[in-house]
Amino acid sequence: MAKYSDIKGFTVQTLSSDTAASAADAGSWASGTDLNTNKFSSGSGGTANNSAIVFGGFAPSASALTEQYNGSSWTEVNDLNTARGGGAGIGNDSITANLFVGSGSPTPVSAQNESWNGTSWTEVNDLNAGKQYLSSGGTQTSGIIFGGRTNPSSPTGQTETWDGTSWTEVNDMNSARLSASGVGTQTAALNIGGLPSPGNPSSNLVESWNGSSWTEITEVNTGRQQGGSAGEQTDALLFGGYVNPPISANTEFWNGTSWTELADLSVARYGISKGSIGTSATSLAAGGYTTDYVATTEEWSAPSSFNQIHEGQLFFNSTTNTFKETILDVPGGTWASNTAAPTASTERWGAGTSNSNALIGAPPGVAMEWNGSSWTDGGTVNSNNQGRGGTGGITAALIWGGTSSPAVTEQYNGTAWTEVNDLNQGGSSQPTGPTGTYTDLISAGRGPGFSGVSESWDGTSWTETADLSTARRSLGSSGASSTDCAVFGGTTPPNNNIAKTEQWNGTAWTETGDLNTSRGSGMGFGVSSQTLAYVGGTSYPASPPYNTKTEAFNGSSWTEVNDLPNGRYHNKGGGSAASALTAGGYLASPAGGQTTENLIWEANLANKTITAS
Repeated sequence: MAKYSDIKGFTVQTLSSDTAASAADAGSWASGTDLNTNKFSSGSGGTANNSAIVFGGFAPSASALTEQYNGSSWTEVNDLNTARGGGAGIGNDSITANLFVGSGSPTPVSAQNESWNGTSWTEVNDLNAGKQYLSSGGTQTSGIIFGGRTNPSSPTGQTETWDGTSWTEVNDMNSARLSASGVGTQTAALNIGGLPSPGNPSSNLVESWNGSSWTEITEVNTGRQQGGSAGEQTDALLFGGYVNPPISANTEFWNGTSWTELADLSVARYGISKGSIGTSATSLAAGGYTTDYVATTEEWSAPSSFNQIHEGQLFFNSTTNTFKETILDVPGGTWASNTAAPTASTERWGAGTSNSNALIGAPPGVAMEWNGSSWTDGGTVNSNNQGRGGTGGITAALIWGGTSSPAVTEQYNGTAWTEVNDLNQGGSSQPTGPTGTYTDLISAGRGPGFSGVSESWDGTSWTETADLSTARRSLGSSGASSTDCAVFGGTTPPNNNIAKTEQWNGTAWTETGDLNTSRGSGMGFGVSSQTLAYVGGTSYPASPPYNTKTEAFNGSSWTEVNDLPNGRYHNKGGGSAASALTAGGYLASPAGGQTTENLIWEANLANKTITAS
C-alpha cells in the first residue's frame, strides 16, 4: 500500500524569519539618533535602548556634558561638576539614579565620584584609590568597580564595592587589566577582555565575581578593550572595541556557559560609553572612536519570542523568499583559549565526548578531567605510557597501547583506573583521537615501527581485523564504533608525512579523499562522516613552524576551516566535530616547549539556503 506522504508530500513550515538558538541570536542593530556631541570614553547607564544616559568623556578634551535618550532624541541636561573622561558609569537600572566614578582627566588618575538624581550631579565619597579606564556594575546604592589603572602605566585588579555611602576594598581580580568591559551587580558581575598593560595585545580573559572572589571562566572569542557591554552575569552582550590592532564591530552573547558571535555593529568603534545599558534583549551603543570621535548611536533589539533552531529543520523564509535547512556548521566553527591545564602534557593520551567532558593524560601518569569550566584530578593510571590511544569521557573511558607497556589497556569508571585485557599486538603511535565508544572501538596503525595492524574492542577483549591499506604511525582518527571509523595522515617509512584517509566499514578499509595538508602527530574528533582533524609537525622529525591548519571531513572530502591560534603537535583531547577540546603539545617557541594551553572548538547550528542544482 502506498504511503500518504509519498502521494501528498509533506508541509514545509513557513516562517517570517530564520530560526535561532536564542532571542539574542535573533537580535540585530539598528541606527538610532546621534548624540549631540561626538565623544569617546564616556560613562553611561540606563534600562533599555530607549532609556539611556551618557555623561562625561573626551570630545576631544574632557567633557562635563550629560545627555539623556528616549529612543528618538538625545536631550542635554545638567553637566557634571568636573569635566572628565575615562571613568565608568554605574546605574544599569535607571536614568535618574547614577554614579560616574574615576577618570583619566583632568588629573592623570582620579578617585572622584559624582551622583546623579535625575536633575543634578552631587559629589559624594571618593574611591579608596584613584583609577581610570575601570569597569563597573550595579546600581547607585549598590555598586561595584574593578580593574583600570592607578597611574598611566600600571593596570590594577583592585575591586571596590559601594553601599550608597562609602567604598570598601574587597578581593582583587586574578588578572590586572584596564579598559575592560563590565556587567552585572554588586554580587554577580563579569569583567570581560581589557588590556594587561600598555603595548600588549588585548585580552580575551573573562572573570566572574560571586560577591567575595573572582574566578576565570570561558574566554570571549575575540579579545578586545574599550568595548561596550550590557546585561547580567549569566546573560550579557559585548560589542565593538579595539582588537590587535583592528577596530571591531563584533558582537558576542554570553549565556552563562559560552560566547556566541551575533550580528555586528554597523560602525566599528572603540571607546563606546562605559557602563552597562539595558539587557541582552534591548541595549545601546553610544559614541566612540573610529578614525575620529563619533556621536553614532545604535540600538540593539532581540525579539521577545522566536522560533527555536533544531538540527534537520526545513522551512521557508517568507521574508527572504528562500528555503532553508538547519545543519551543524562545522566549517564555521572557531577555536578559543580557555582555562589552562594544571600540568603541561605531550605525547600522552586524550579522550572526551565534547569540550565540556574530556580527559587528558599528563606526567607522571596523572589523568586530568575537564568539565567545561575547571580541571580536576582524574586519578593515576597504572602504566605511564606515551603514545596511547584513548576514548570515552570523564565517567567512563578506555586507554590502550603506548611505548613502555605497549599492550596494556586500562578502563576508567569516573574514579579509578583498572587494567583489563591487553591488545594482541601492542605498540606505540596509537591513533590520537576517538575511534568509537569505550566499549566498542577500533585501534589501527600501531607500532612497533610503522604498522597497519587493526584490532577491535568489544568492551571485554581485543580481536584482530583487516590491516590498513597503508602502514603508518602518528596518525589521526575518528569514529562512532568498531564498524564505523576513519584514520588520516600519519608518517610512513622512512619518515614521510602523508595525507591519506581510510574508512572502516566493519569488514575492510577503503581509501577516500586525502587531507589537504599532509601531516603526522595530528589529531581528530567526531565520527567518520563528520570529522575534525588538525595539527601535526610539518616534517619528521617535527620542526617549526608547526601546523595550525584545521580540516573538516564530510565522509568523502576535506575542507580547510578556521585555524588554531598557534601551531603545535603531540597535543591531546577529545570531543566531536561540533564540540571539542585539545590541550598541551609542543610549541615552536620556546623550541621544544611544552604548553598547558587549553583550546576549545565550537561549531553551532546554522540555517543554509537550499538552491536548485
